[in-house]
Amino acid sequence: MTKPSITYSNPVLPGFYPDPSIARAGDDYYLICSSFEYFPGVPIFHSRDLIHWEQIGHVLDRPSQLNVADRKSSDGIYAPTLRYHDGTFYMITTDVRGIGNFYVTATNPAGPWSDPILVPYGGIDPSLFFDDDGKVYVTAQQGADYDSHAIQYEIDIATGKALSEPVVIWRGDGGPWTEGPHLYKIGGKYYIMTASGGTAKEHREIIGRGSSPYGPFELYEHPILTHRGIEHPIQYLGHADLVEDGNGDWWAVFLGVRLVDSGYSVLGRETFLAPVIWNEEDWPMIDNNEGTVNLEMRVTRLPGGSSTKARTTAFSEGSDDFDKSELSHSWTFLRNPAEGSWSLEERPGWLTLRGQSAGLSDVGQVAFVGRRQQHVQAEWSTYLDYGSIMDGEEAGICARRDEDAHYEIFMKQEAGLRTIGVRLTVRGEWLMAAEVPTDSDGVYLKIRSDVTEYSMYYSLDGQEWIKLSGGPARALSPEDFVNKMCFTGIVIGLYASGNGKTASGKAHFDWFVTRQTRGGN
Repeated sequence: MTKPSITYSNPVLPGFYPDPSIARAGDDYYLICSSFEYFPGVPIFHSRDLIHWEQIGHVLDRPSQLNVADRKSSDGIYAPTLRYHDGTFYMITTDVRGIGNFYVTATNPAGPWSDPILVPYGGIDPSLFFDDDGKVYVTAQQGADYDSHAIQYEIDIATGKALSEPVVIWRGDGGPWTEGPHLYKIGGKYYIMTASGGTAKEHREIIGRGSSPYGPFELYEHPILTHRGIEHPIQYLGHADLVEDGNGDWWAVFLGVRLVDSGYSVLGRETFLAPVIWNEEDWPMIDNNEGTVNLEMRVTRLPGGSSTKARTTAFSEGSDDFDKSELSHSWTFLRNPAEGSWSLEERPGWLTLRGQSAGLSDVGQVAFVGRRQQHVQAEWSTYLDYGSIMDGEEAGICARRDEDAHYEIFMKQEAGLRTIGVRLTVRGEWLMAAEVPTDSDGVYLKIRSDVTEYSMYYSLDGQEWIKLSGGPARALSPEDFVNKMCFTGIVIGLYASGNGKTASGKAHFDWFVTRQTRGGN
């Protein structure tokens, strides 16, 4: 019997990378995730071994593909599915509160991708299936809560036009929110796989099997992936996708959450990887509440012959000096950026932001560009030159969940007086936690996070750091919502705002440093 000899770390994509979908093209693997209100949309990654992932771009990187300029947080792009067929890549998804369900195509997964091709039916989470006879099906979620189910219909893949009426093919296991449907043909049998239970403590992945793409599908008696009801550092497992590697081994990518001791996570839903074991009855098993999906995984082999333990290269630790002509792929804007709101050319070697009328608590085009928080214990720092600041304007660094929850440390001017301040916004209510006067044009700013707190620091010389204030970490977690569920994790961003008008002055950021601090997630 071959013993496991390769070790890898989960999650393979740490931080806010939920709803993963995967496709294989020869020896290459590509993975995408939900992006919600952030732009560009749908980050795409490449790997040769399923462990080390490099972001190669975004699928939706043009306003003609995605306009989320007025979209509330946790709306926008939901649960994309990636498929590869006959030399072409297909990404299908939902633009919630926007154009609905659509797909785009590319021959190079790094882009460019086509403009959207609309499909007519379904609620959210559409998926594509290419059958052996040339027919192409859309499988999508429809309905809400306990009425949530999967529908399916055939399309013309060249136009998106429906060739059949949608029919209900799957109602899940009786739980609420039957979502993320994927149809597969494996060993001559059709498998329908979905999430169930909602994306929290009851989350699970379930599966059915039938002899035709429309079923009827026999429900497997147990979830094939879940950690509900057990004590484990990884929770909320579900929303999975399957892929077969070149060795004939099967793998699953899926979302999970690393909860801290008090039952929350600021990181949001992350992407995990686990091997799939086919049981004697030809059902794919991932982790049926047995705790086999762990932070440290051991397997017998990986595609590409990887044999070393290492975390994914997707963790963007280090410094960005803004000395290139384009931002690296790990940066993301809050909604579509307004024209003229940012530049890498205006002051070479600096990121320039021009504050817009919208602020961090508004639904609009905020001058904000950030990176996903990928570890609980980490810090982010920058140098801000704001010599051109005018009254009513501010700029700084922010830890953002959504418009109802964010912490920032910033420089601001009112009535000709400049201050360095910390503002804490929790459940839609803001508090000016601290404020000190300054006569400096520039300031070093830092946010540090740990299990319990986000701390905000400033320095005038880059050597002596002064903690100005802090706020509880839990208040920024997706679990701490009031009226609307939050599907994102924390994004740490540089921002500027005119607080009601387009700013006259411009904020210049010289660099941005990300550093993981001691231990922890």
